[in-house]
Amino acid sequence: MPATKKRVTINEIARLAGTSKTTVSFYLNGHTDRMSKETHDRIGQVIRETGYEPSPLARSMNAKQTYLIGVVVGDIANHFSNQIVKGIDSVASEAGYRLLISSSNFDRDNEHALIDRLISVGVDGFIVQPTARFREVAEAIGSSGKKLVFFDSKYYDYTASWVKTDNYEATKRALSEVLAKGYGRVLVVAAEPQLLSSRTERLQGTTDTIEALGLPSEHFVIPDKGVPVEELTQWLHEQLDECAVPTLVFAPNCWALPDIYVAMSDFYGRMPEEVGLLGFDNTDWAEVASPSVSVIAQPAFEEGVEAAKILLDLISGAGKIDPHQVLPCTVQWGQSTL
Repeated sequence: MPATKKRVTINEIARLAGTSKTTVSFYLNGHTDRMSKETHDRIGQVIRETGYEPSPLARSMNAKQTYLIGVVVGDIANHFSNQIVKGIDSVASEAGYRLLISSSNFDRDNEHALIDRLISVGVDGFIVQPTARFREVAEAIGSSGKKLVFFDSKYYDYTASWVKTDNYEATKRALSEVLAKGYGRVLVVAAEPQLLSSRTERLQGTTDTIEALGLPSEHFVIPDKGVPVEELTQWLHEQLDECAVPTLVFAPNCWALPDIYVAMSDFYGRMPEEVGLLGFDNTDWAEVASPSVSVIAQPAFEEGVEAAKILLDLISGAGKIDPHQVLPCTVQWGQSTL
């Protein structure tokens, strides 16, 4: 096996050219107006002979702009996050930017560590899907002088730039339509809203719709650490086994829907006439599941596109784009509802 070629360093270039590292750095960055022709030519010759190529990362770290964008998503494995990232990249790459993508797994400590690392790398700005307690991290980004755009949510108590969807209106539209088909009761399986606008708006839309229709409802609260599938399955049996009223289960948290679907496996045979299920996003597997799942779908790719446009506008200081964007959702109906 041939030996791996050793990368030539700027220190070696300086030694071979008989000059300093600083002088070589000036040469590489085009600052040669005060450099003698002899030194200039000698450095150039050594670079040609050694095939030296400066590290792109090292050069970007020394520049005023790195042309790097830090993207932090909640769960890199889900379809929503994939489409968001594709949307961001479609705009960023056109402008010469590259993405550094991280997944917080909706963990606050992990999120904080990722943000700190991306700040140290020197990204020019951030696009973040926040966890439920993001204020401290948002302040850290602000203190570093970096620009920040939230997606999928905004903070009611934190002034920021954001892209979100019409969660309240979309929830009301979808619930009103499906409940009108014959469901007389609603089971809401959701996480606490805390400070996230997406959760708050979806739950408020749920509450307002149920109250307007005068329907009974029950709530199962999901902890942020994940869906307790066995506990939820037991609760569903308690709620549904002896119930003669057609009941809709509503799952407004996209990250929780896969586990909720698994917890409802004992009820697939009763769908959609006796038991219904309506969720959010997960359009990739929801349409091929058996039974397929009805979901309110966010325009994830478009959300990524708009987030990137806002961030690049903030970085440039152009001020031409509204930093607050609301995009409409659609519904992908499946076999899990009437």
